[in-house]
Amino acid sequence: MAEVPHDTFADRRETAVAGQPVVDPADWTATEIAATDDWCYRLDRREIDELHAAASPHDRKGLDLMALGRDAFDLPQLAPVLSDLRHKLLYGRGFALLRGLPVDEFGKCATAIAFWAIGQYLGDDVLSQNKHGHVLGHVTDIGESRSNPSQRGPYSKEEIPFHVDCADIVGLLCMEVSKTGGESSLVSSVSVYNEMLKRRPDLAEELCRPLYRDRRDEVPAGMEPWYRLAVFHFHKGYFSASIEPTYIGSAHRFDDVPEMTDRQKEAMRMSQALSEELRFDTNFMRGDMQFCNNHVIFHTRRAFEDFDDPSRKRHLLRLWLKALDGRPLPAAFYERHGTVESIDRPGGIVGADTVLNAPIERV
Repeated sequence: MAEVPHDTFADRRETAVAGQPVVDPADWTATEIAATDDWCYRLDRREIDELHAAASPHDRKGLDLMALGRDAFDLPQLAPVLSDLRHKLLYGRGFALLRGLPVDEFGKCATAIAFWAIGQYLGDDVLSQNKHGHVLGHVTDIGESRSNPSQRGPYSKEEIPFHVDCADIVGLLCMEVSKTGGESSLVSSVSVYNEMLKRRPDLAEELCRPLYRDRRDEVPAGMEPWYRLAVFHFHKGYFSASIEPTYIGSAHRFDDVPEMTDRQKEAMRMSQALSEELRFDTNFMRGDMQFCNNHVIFHTRRAFEDFDDPSRKRHLLRLWLKALDGRPLPAAFYERHGTVESIDRPGGIVGADTVLNAPIERV
């Protein structure tokens, strides 16, 4: 087992209060991150072999990943590493990169199984990523467009603005890179809030108020096709953030949703401008696994062009993970899905007839 890098920012946190600068381990700048490599853990040969040995017995046609929990994967070398990374995701800088999984050596199926195994150690449960119930997602261009309110950004080659996913932790495994473009960038939403508070406190306050958001035709039974959620939140002494510019922008297609005010539009533009200004580029490569805490990290992906060969199309595997011991979240997060009383931890996307499944092949 290689030495686990120390989290430079893990010891700084104070009670978060709206209208005051947030002191949190996840408040970092790109300059600070670039000055260290403790955010990147490189798998060594023993750990790679251990992952392969854990995945290989399940590498067969007709495999149901949903039947495989943490107990199905014996990882004595990696388990303490993943425990440490989970702590850093939830209580430290909010993101981590695992580098060096040999995709070609493992093959597509065993790679997906290994990624699933790591997810079982980092999260308490997997969450549905769309109305089809996919808990293992495939992020690749299938010709969709963000401008279509019935479709979603991960399935296009268009640039996606800084946003979060609907889970405590999002994990991405790079199977294939694009011919050009497709760069991944992260930014601390804590630093975005603090910088906005410094420059335009009125706009920071504006984003602490609820905004309407489009469910993009993925509507749970008995709920409206839209919901309301602020960008910046303060709850039980913790800061959290949630931003989805595309879904906020299209929510106003519904007759019962009012148009955004000029102040709301200005605040959203500034949030994106600051995210660009403060971003850290991760240089995502084949075999990399990137994990982010959605409550303190915004992420983006640049537009890209694919290779002509279909087998070389840009392709990421994705997991949405629940963390029952994640930072406290206000009731509005729960109300997106139901009630505080009926949900142990908010997250995921379901429709009226969603059945969970984990497709190993692209769908």
